[in-house]
Amino acid sequence: MTWAILIGAALIIGGLVFLFTSALGRRPSDPHQMPQGGTTLEPRRQGLRFLGISQNWPALAVIAIGALLLAFGGLRDIVQS
Repeated sequence: MTWAILIGAALIIGGLVFLFTSALGRRPSDPHQMPQGGTTLEPRRQGLRFLGISQNWPALAVIAIGALLLAFGGLRDIVQS
């Protein structure tokens, strides 16, 4: 196993932990009334902001770098064998 694979795996795991800590640290949503009746935890309006790319870009960048290291490290091992 090469160092690139180990570092890539660590970056992916670290990026995922960083990505999920913001979601796990939030307090639970308060239910609100729907126009049809009943309650829901779903947001009232939801655009593309629910993806959180603008807020989570550092974690996504770390995950992408880790994936590239895994891919190229694994490819290097395949070529050498």
